[in-house]
Amino acid sequence: LSPGAEALGLTATEVAGQLRAAFLGTQLTEIRRGDLAWDLEVRLPDNDRAARADLNAFEIALPDGGTVPLSSIVTIDEARGWGSITRRNGQRTLTVAADVDGRIGNADAITARLAEGFLPDLVATTPGLDFEVGGQAANSAETVASILRGFLIGLVGIYIVLSFQFRSYVEPFIVMLTIPLAFLGVIWGHVLMGYNISMPSLVGAASLAGIVVNNAILLVGVINERRADGLSAALAAGEAVRSRFRPIFVSVSTTIMGMAPLLLETSTQAQTLKPLVISVVFGLLAATVLILLVLPAFYAALEDIRPRKTANPIAG
Repeated sequence: LSPGAEALGLTATEVAGQLRAAFLGTQLTEIRRGDLAWDLEVRLPDNDRAARADLNAFEIALPDGGTVPLSSIVTIDEARGWGSITRRNGQRTLTVAADVDGRIGNADAITARLAEGFLPDLVATTPGLDFEVGGQAANSAETVASILRGFLIGLVGIYIVLSFQFRSYVEPFIVMLTIPLAFLGVIWGHVLMGYNISMPSLVGAASLAGIVVNNAILLVGVINERRADGLSAALAAGEAVRSRFRPIFVSVSTTIMGMAPLLLETSTQAQTLKPLVISVVFGLLAATVLILLVLPAFYAALEDIRPRKTANPIAG
């Protein structure tokens, strides 16, 4: 403070408090409506606290109700200061953190873009600088890797069970073709609903692996029955779709209708689960439609390229 500041009735604490309230904001009260709460803060407009000149021109309130410019009661010196120096493995570290509004941007996409462009360029132009991505991005990468491991283990388990069921090493692949078809619905669903693919989305997509194969198992089982009756692969596939269309349609419809209330929920608490529901609902819907169209055609095409069994001649 300048020597004349105390004569005006000001202290360093009072000046610092006014500056903090004006430039950083101060909380006046909390407004609540039901389960939602908002903090009411007051601070200067962005245009009045964007430059060094705004700080010099700021008016400090005096105890008697008057005001004086900040530059007349304090001496401002520019210096680089650190609140604390953090070291990791003997090296100085600086943590940069940010909160991302999920309605506007995707934290993983922003982090990936920084790691691919801005940060490597900064390291190249700054000797001795290195960077490491942590926080939510690192946790997300670890969780995704864990989900993928579990998903692959689940695929192996599904294939083993189906190979025993059909007594074949090829037909399980026909049934498991429905899994990538479901992933198409997951992507389309997020695009239509305006959501980014997030961790709950991946969990829902992984869970589809054990859901969408049920209808395919039913369809392939009926095709094999019709084949045993003497029909060709194409005719057996068409007959299986016609005979099992209604059961498949009803079972899928009941599942989707059961999740529709959560899919249409607009409350804040439901926003965390909606990506998971979107994955399941749209993945199941797309897989069902494509199962009825793609799987019979794929079965018939595969039957055409299979080596045909030749009957052994009977010696007379």
